This record gives sequence, structure tokens and C-alpha cells, in this order.
Amino acid sequence: MRIQCIGRSPPHARVIVPREAPVTWTATYAPALGAPVIQQRQWPTMNRPVQMSVLWFRHGLRLHDNPALLDAISGPPSMFFPIFIFDGESAGTKVIGFNRMRFLLESLADLDRQLRSRGGRLWLLRGDPSKIFQRLWEELALTKVCFEQDCEPIWNERDQSVRATCAERGVRCEEFVSHTLWDPKAVIYANGGLPPLTYQMFLHTVSTLGEPPRPVEDPDWTGVTFGTLPPRLVKEFQVFDEVPKPEYFGLSQPGYGLVRWIGGETRALQHLRERLTQEEQAFRKGIILPNQSRPDLLGPPTSQSAALRYGCLSVRRFYWNLHDLFNAVSQGDPPAGLNISGQLIWREYFYTMSVYNPHYAEMSANPICLDVPWDKNPTFLEKWKKGQTGFPFIDAAMRQLVSEGWIHHVARNSVACFLTRGDLWISWEDGLAFFLEHLIDADWSVCAGNWMWVSSSAFEQLLDCSKCLCPVNYGRRLDPWGEYIKRYVPELRNLPVEYLYEPWKAPLDVQRDAGCIIGDHYPERIVDHQRASNQNRQVFQLIEGFNNNDFNIK
Repeated sequence: MRIQCIGRSPPHARVIVPREAPVTWTATYAPALGAPVIQQRQWPTMNRPVQMSVLWFRHGLRLHDNPALLDAISGPPSMFFPIFIFDGESAGTKVIGFNRMRFLLESLADLDRQLRSRGGRLWLLRGDPSKIFQRLWEELALTKVCFEQDCEPIWNERDQSVRATCAERGVRCEEFVSHTLWDPKAVIYANGGLPPLTYQMFLHTVSTLGEPPRPVEDPDWTGVTFGTLPPRLVKEFQVFDEVPKPEYFGLSQPGYGLVRWIGGETRALQHLRERLTQEEQAFRKGIILPNQSRPDLLGPPTSQSAALRYGCLSVRRFYWNLHDLFNAVSQGDPPAGLNISGQLIWREYFYTMSVYNPHYAEMSANPICLDVPWDKNPTFLEKWKKGQTGFPFIDAAMRQLVSEGWIHHVARNSVACFLTRGDLWISWEDGLAFFLEHLIDADWSVCAGNWMWVSSSAFEQLLDCSKCLCPVNYGRRLDPWGEYIKRYVPELRNLPVEYLYEPWKAPLDVQRDAGCIIGDHYPERIVDHQRASNQNRQVFQLIEGFNNNDFNIK
């Protein structure tokens, strides 16, 4: 017999009879009498263990390099419950579009398949995490909850509530850093307790911390016993029998994209192998970051950004695979530096900048962001969202974003600059909200950081409007033959290539021959880029002048 006493006022004592017994007896203290009142609770199995451990998936939707998983299945024999809770917020489900939700659900389905192949399953519950863990403690003697750190401040309230619930009941609550290369809080501590306001300062700070940890070993499933929820809790928690479809959450597919992104650890590891082959070929040619130096707007869906966002792929495995590969190719001369994995390091930077800033995704309340007097223009904003600006390269990117849930980073920079300081002078907050709904790899910190950067609202780019991406010339340089436009703006596909990026210049007879009359089949451009960008530059220069004279525009 094992006796656990969970301290609380008034005290509760939980008495668990030996494993062969078919029932659990719970003793609670009646305040007036000071004596235990015995209640009997039925348990559907003859073999109830004393321990119950939970791995709470939020991000980190993988089995490899998962220290929370290793801890959950370690220690004394226990029933192991891997769970995901649909609470309306976790994994970015508060504001979410069809493609984002589908990628998440496919990632959960992949986890479920892998766990079922090992004799278990992924329990998909609905409700408030704190209340669920309280009920698991009451009914099944929950002893340990393990999870990966969600370092962004938007998750603080949820996690603090869970920690308090567990602490009150003597349940171990274990958090592990594995969604980032370094613990963002440790980076800030190393920088004297302040966030490193520039990227170069961040690089210096992490250099003092040393290399990020290598991935942990894969789990050993020998001896792991998967638990089963009793029917009463299955009903109470509204457990899904199978992973639902996006339509269950009231989401409908926004057209049919030509490229299909599939979520899950299995696909992510497959893409990693393919990516490493490409990287090795580039390394042998003396090229690093080939996806940036030679962007492929029409390439297959091999980017790892969405897999990293949901944790289907370990960022530490990606980082060390790249660095080990480079060192193998170069034979350590020169050794791999952080430039080999530049995009991963920028990801770390934005996470670090947000960790103690709950207003990071806002403008006015954000201490690191400039207050810019952006315009309110609902008509222009809606045309931008729908890919109806009259600039084919911008419209192609926006239509791809909505239909497929992903666009290349060069296209992201183009549409973000166009919306903000380049042309429309609309707040980056509006762009961020749209990206967070539709972009499958958008997370709160990195996406907000990129929007502030491109709009020259923060970081090194503060008030830098010296260069604006031209929606005509930039697109033409990336895709001289306009194949990207022909794919996503099909009404223009019959125009001669010299007019694809500036269809308003096509003579009327050329428009008729192409079956596309500008202003009828395709919209007129909503602004003159040269005039708009010059005007916006002047406004930024005016704001800069105010700042130089200590004018507080906050």
C-alpha cells in the first residue's frame, strides 16, 4: 500500500490500495469533525499504478529530440498519457485559417499514428488545461506533467495557471527548453537583464553562452505503459475518437492551391533529408543559404519553416545537421559559423526580443516599436488581402498566401513593404493579423518581428526608408519570365511578358488579344508606386527629424 499526502488547507489525504485491488478509496477530511469521510470511486481495471505521467503537447509535435517526452516516460513505473488540449488558444488556434489548422491537425494525426504503432495513442481533449489536470489528479492520481517551453509571453497566463494547479496538489510540473536553440531568458540574463536591441548585440550575447545543446537521444519505448482514460473522463473531456478535420472548427478551404503543404514529423524528417542533400551540393560549390541566394518562387514545398513553427522538426537537429554537414564538407576549414544557419538565428533573436514583452505584437504599447501615424484605409487593405492591388507580383503572392498558406520570404518582404512604408502606408499590425491567420509557419514572435523590421518600425531598420522594394522591378528580377504571375494571376497569363509586371502599360489592342482588359478583368493599380514611395519617405524623414529634436512621438 502507498499513501500520498497532498498538503492543502484543509488537508486531503489520498489512500491508494495495492495494484490488484479493483477500486480506489479517497479519504477527505470533514472540517467539522476532523475525521476522514470515505468515498469509493470505481476504476475500470484491476491494475492501477500509483504513478500517472502526462506529456502535454502544445508545440513540439514530435518524438525526436523531445526532452519532455524522455522525462515523462522516465522514473518509477507509471501510466503514460500523451495529450493535446484544444483550449482555443494553444498552438496558435485562437486566430487561425484553414491551411494553418489543417497543417496542425495533420501534425497531430502523424503523432497519433506513431504512438499507436507503439501501443498507445495521442489523447485529444477539449477544455481548460488547468481544469483538466485538476480532474486527472482527482480521478487518476496524476503525479507528473511534462511539456516543452512556450517562451512567448502570450502563453504565460495559461502556463502559470497550470503550474499553480499542479503545485497546490503536489504534482510535478516539468518544463524543458527545446523549441529554441538557447533559452531566451538565459540570453537576456547574459545581456545584463536587458533584451539585446540589435541583431549584432544578440550575436555577441549568444557567443558568450557557447554553442546550443545538441539534440537528446530518441526515446526508448521498452517498458512504457500507455494509459487509457476511463469512459467518464472521455465523455467529460469530450475526447476526439480521431483527429478532426478543419471543417469541424467551422473553417472552409479558400480555393484550391496548386501546392499542398502536409504537416507532421514524418514529412518534416523526409524534407530534412532532402534539404541536407541540397545544402551539401551548395556547400561543395561554395554557396551557403541557397534558398536565399537563389530563391525559387515555384519550387516544391520543401521549406522547413512550418515544421519548425509547430515543432514537427527539432530546431536543434536542423541546426546541428547543417553545421556538421558544413564541417564535413569543408573539413573544418573554415569551421561552420552562425551564418550557415542565419534564418534560424534570426528566429532566436525575435523570440528573445519578445519573451518579456507582452505588447511585442502591438505598436503603441510596445516599448521597442516606433509610433508611426499610419493611414486607415479599409478599401486598400481589403484589396491587398484579396490580391487585387493592380500590381501583379504583389497580387500573385497574396493569392498564393491565402490559397496555399505559404509564400517565399522574398515575396513576404515584398507584400509587407508594399502594405506599409513602400506604398499603401497601412500599419504593420494589420498585415501581421492577416499573416497570423493564413500563414502556416507564422508564429507570434517571429512574424511580428519581421513585420516591425520590414516596416522600419524597430531594430536596426528603425526609420530607414532609404530603400523601398519596387513591386515591378523586384518581381521582374526574381522571375524575368513571369511564370509566378501566370500561375497565381491566371487572367494575365496571355499578356506578352513585357507587360506582365506593368499591365496598365499594355495598349488596348494587346489587352484585347490577351483576353484581359485592365479595369475590367484585372484591376487598375491602386497607387502610383513612385509617387507613393516618395511621399512615404518624406513622412519618415519628418518623423526622424522630430526624434532628433527629442520629440516624443510615443
